[in-house]
Amino acid sequence: MSSAASTSPSEATADTTVPMIRADRVCKSFGTLRVLKGVSLEVARGEVLCVIGPSGSGKSTFLRCVNHLEPIDAGRLYVDGDLIGYREKGGRLHEMSPRDAARQRRDIGMVFQHFNLFPHRTALENVIEAPMQVKKLRRADAVARATELLTRVGLADKADSYPAQLSGGQQQRVAIARALAMDPKLMLFDEPTSALDPELVGEVLTVMRELAATGMTMVVVTHEMGFAREVADQLVFMDGGVVVESGPPREVLAAPKHERTQVFLSRIL
Repeated sequence: MSSAASTSPSEATADTTVPMIRADRVCKSFGTLRVLKGVSLEVARGEVLCVIGPSGSGKSTFLRCVNHLEPIDAGRLYVDGDLIGYREKGGRLHEMSPRDAARQRRDIGMVFQHFNLFPHRTALENVIEAPMQVKKLRRADAVARATELLTRVGLADKADSYPAQLSGGQQQRVAIARALAMDPKLMLFDEPTSALDPELVGEVLTVMRELAATGMTMVVVTHEMGFAREVADQLVFMDGGVVVESGPPREVLAAPKHERTQVFLSRIL
């Protein structure tokens, strides 16, 4: 697997002083259930943030708010300095049209717990779909880029295979290649290994380690504490819809300061 990085025009002109993600008191409810209760955090450009916490703590919901798959109820979310999903006028937020929100979203890659590949298309066809449909890339150029990415994730020999012919780990690596095909400036991973058999987890984490090494900004919701300790620059523990504790992963994992963090880690480590 190659770890060579490509630099997009947006990266070349980016203001490195602006956080890639800035969340300011983000709130989100589903009916009467308050899922996010004022989440504030920053992720610097090129940083890897791992988010841990018990089921129902709001981790995945926060990730989906970052690319406006879920609208927020209060607060502000910025990616690369741009307000996500909304325009602000007179101090009030007005939600963007679906088309404008989708235009923002194409710069944010997301890999889900379940692979969501098109079952009737080969690995190569899954990877070229979005660049051709959304970015209007010529097929020859899309195929060349997809071939490069499948090689990068160790699946050059599986380009013509259908998802049903691939293992779970292979399907997830195709999903990563598909997200990278849009040349995103930010990658979001929502428990990308939780649906995999234990023996397949390592191959996906290897690709993610190599991606982090290229300088890609990443937010990873995960239960893989070894990966968080090794790769993350920042670790956030969420519980009850709030950020309970954050800091360097080795410090948080070795000596958590908050009782809720201590209880959670004692159960899983």
